[in-house]
Formats: sequence, structure tokens, C-alpha cells
Amino acid sequence: MGSNFIFSNSLRSLGFIVLILLMNACKSTQAVKTEPTEPKVVEKETEKPVEEIPEIEQPEETSEEINFMEPPIDIEEFRAAWIATVANINWPSRNDLSTEAQKKEAIAMLDFLEKHNFNAVILQVRPQADALYESDIEPWSYFLTGKSGKAPQPYYDPLEFWIEEAHNRGMELHVWLNPYRAHHTTGKEIGEKSIVKTHPGLVRELKNGMWWMDPGSNQVQEHSANVVMDIVKRYDIDAVHFDDYFYPYASYNGKKDFPDENSWQKYVSEGGELSRGDWRRKNVNDFIERIAEEIKAEKSYVKFGISPFGIWRPGFPKGISGMDQYEELYADAKLWLNKGWIDYFTPQLYWPTNQMKQSFPVLLGWWESENVVGRHVWPGINLGLEEKEEHKGEIASQILISRGILRDNPGTVHWNIGPLMKNDSLAKSLLNGPYHRNALVPASPWLDEEVPAVPDFKLKNSADDIHLSWIQNELEETFRCVVYYRYENSGWEFKILNLNSKNIEIPKVNTDKNKLEKVGITAVDRTGNQSSFKELEIEKLLP
Repeated sequence: MGSNFIFSNSLRSLGFIVLILLMNACKSTQAVKTEPTEPKVVEKETEKPVEEIPEIEQPEETSEEINFMEPPIDIEEFRAAWIATVANINWPSRNDLSTEAQKKEAIAMLDFLEKHNFNAVILQVRPQADALYESDIEPWSYFLTGKSGKAPQPYYDPLEFWIEEAHNRGMELHVWLNPYRAHHTTGKEIGEKSIVKTHPGLVRELKNGMWWMDPGSNQVQEHSANVVMDIVKRYDIDAVHFDDYFYPYASYNGKKDFPDENSWQKYVSEGGELSRGDWRRKNVNDFIERIAEEIKAEKSYVKFGISPFGIWRPGFPKGISGMDQYEELYADAKLWLNKGWIDYFTPQLYWPTNQMKQSFPVLLGWWESENVVGRHVWPGINLGLEEKEEHKGEIASQILISRGILRDNPGTVHWNIGPLMKNDSLAKSLLNGPYHRNALVPASPWLDEEVPAVPDFKLKNSADDIHLSWIQNELEETFRCVVYYRYENSGWEFKILNLNSKNIEIPKVNTDKNKLEKVGITAVDRTGNQSSFKELEIEKLLP
């Protein structure tokens, strides 16, 4: 369906949305943007004005700083999709596929995301204390080969493959790990190398058949931290990602309390004074802070993201009700955001906009109001909502609402890639609507503010077009390249070049018979920083 259809279907809840956005606690007082066919594109000045600086009060500026040219438009928006491996939800589709079949499925997913203008993949690589990559710490995953501990044949490293193919398409690769789940019910037999058998004292059996590591155990903390850092050290990833599983959901254990009596009594016997709930929260908090610090100490540019349950506590904000993750999962997600331990925060806001007690705009506005140190807040949204007729157009509406609330650094994470690839009308509605054009991942200046060098390029002339080719310098950290161009009587347009698509042909005259007027180029590094905008001399190439 087209974007106009989506927009008209969203009108029935527009009045409610506007009212909520005026009432919520978000920092912005702007109205929600309602253009359904374009990503956030904001005209900028093409050159920074250089102010006179008193010699005594300010350090002398370098010529590089003085000559820095801002890109002419803002084209940043995070667009990611979760790819789940547990229970073979998304990839691989079965646990008995050949290596070539696994690769073929992976390529199909990446090609789909590239075509639909996504720029990040969140791939689950540790679903149950196992590995979908080469590891000396944990066994090969049952969900990859059908047998725990069995490597793919012919051998390949799936994570290496995913990273290379994602980067070739200009997409970030985030590794998604479950820090405490030891065995999932769909994992069938417990392998001989599973932590359940190698370290039985570190795990607890739950009523639903799952096994869970005890977050109160120092050995568990050490083991899971080692797994995370092993990946960070050996793989060229862009981020580490945790989801909402900390202490398990109460339903997993038949509503019984988590069986951590041994570690709790050890804490008490050593003089611990916290309540059991506060002690459990501290166990999780300490682990989150530790992972954040260790990642940055190893590779400062690797982001750390968490996707907690969408409600912190009932009544926050007023009128919200639902499960209390603070008391049930012992996850103080608000604290992690307040402290800035994480680089991007993705609350799972899987409810429709007009579901008052779990309202999408109300919750997103509240989480953004808690973003006091200025990290990225990119909500997780539920693509499965579009399966019901009454929620047609909901996903595009939620993307637009997010842009209105998160106007400086917007973004959305999509659960999950399956419904997107299976629902052709949904995919078309995004491509024809809010994802009509590509976007860059927003920069993370607290990680790195150093801008890359202007990229090398070649220009060639033909009768009707100008051919531009990006020349990648292997010694530089350029991840993508952006070509901006403008015709007479028109606004700026752009194309993002990736490692596997380094060329662009720009017509000298557009379909409206307007003559090409300006062309410029920037480089983009691993953390989203853009180089100075370089305007190219194209006059001699024009007729």
C-alpha cells in the first residue's frame, strides 16, 4: 500500500497522538512530524560562520577547524532490525541447513534490508550460553547445526561472514547476547559442553524447562563478561546488544521466586545489608556498568546497547500500567539510562499508539525525559501489529511519532525481520513512506568527535551524466561516503555510497529540465562522524 493510505489510516488516532505529545514529559515542544514519505532532512548552512575570537579567552583555531564545512542537509536516522537465532525464529530458518544454504539466507536478509534503506543489523549470536561463531569459551549452537558443539560443515565462521557482508552494504553489525540464559526449551538436548553440565553449580532449573545462570554468582559475572569481551576483541563489530532478559520472567518459574538461596545466603553471611530485591538489582547494575567500561577500554568506538522491557515501573509516567521490571526482572533500566552507561537505549514499546495504559508516545516521551546525559534513545517496535487490520499503518505512524519526539537523533529498531520480509504491504509502506530515502546512523560524539578526512574520488564526464567514483583509502577509517547534489530551483538530494556500491551517475539535467548546479561529497567514519563537506568543481563538466 502507498504512504497516502497509511497516513489516512493514521488520522483516526492523530488527535489522541497530538494531545499525548503535549502532555508527555519529553524534552521537545515541537509537534510530531507528519510527512509520511521522507526521512528527517533538514537544510543547513553550507559553511560555518567564523566568529572573531578574543585571543586571551579562546585557544587559537587550526585552519582545519576554520575551514570545516557542514554537510548541507541532515540525513541521520537509526534503522535496525533484530535477527533472532533462538528457536530458529529468523536465521537460520532450520538447524539442518548446509553452509551454503545458511549463507544464502543471510545474503537474502541483508539484501532486503539494504534495499529497504536500513542501516543496522542486530544479530543474536549467543541465544543460550552457546555461540554462532568460533569460540573457545562456549559450544557451537544447537540452532546452527542441530547439535550442540558441532561446527558448521563445510566450516565457516558465521559471525565473520555476517560482519563482512553487512559492512559491504553500509550496515552496522550489532552482536546480540543473552547474558544469563543457559538453556532454552527449544534447544532440545543439553550438550556435553553446555554450562549446565560443565558448571552445574552456576545454573538453576526453572519450572518451564529452561536453565538460568545465577546473576548473584561472581563466577557467572566473570564467565559472561569473558564471553562479551572475547567477541569485542576478536571481531570487527559495531556494537554489543543485550535484550530484556536479566533475572527471568516470573512465568518461567511458575510464579515461584528465583532459586538463588545459595548466593543470597553467601552475601548475607559476608555482612551484606541490602534487601534481597536491592541485592539482585545491584548484581545486574554492577554487571552492566562493568561491561560498559570493559568494552570502551578495549575498543572505544564499539557501542553498548540494551533493549529492556518497555515499562520501568507502573505509574511511570502517570497512567501507565503493566509488568514491573524493576521488581520482577530486577532490572533498573532507568538507572542505566540516567548514568549513561549505555550508548543507545531501546525500550521494547510493542503496543499500539491508542492502547492507553501502554501508550507508545507516552512511554517514549517519558524514556526520553530520563535521557539526562544525552545518549541515543531508539525505541523497539513490534512489526507484528500490522497483521491485524485495525493496526494497518501503525508502524509508519510510530516511526513518525519517534521522529517528532527524538528530533535530534531519531531511530527505530524493528522486531523482527521476519514479519517485514513476509508482509509485502508493510515493506512497501515503509519503502514508499518513511524510509523512502536512505539514512546515516547518528553520530555518537561521546565516543569520538574526530572527523574523517575528505574522501578521494574520481570524476568522469559523459554526454548526459557526471560519473563519480569513491576511492577507498585502506589506511583511513571511512565506512561510507555521501554524495550530495542540487539542481536549479530544487533542494539538495543525496546518495550514500557503500563498500560494494562506490559509484554514482548524476544526470546533468533532471526530469524537470533543471540543470545540475552543485555537487559535494563527505566521508563517514565508524561512529557516524562526517568529514568536512567538499564542493566539487563541476562547471567544466557541464554543457
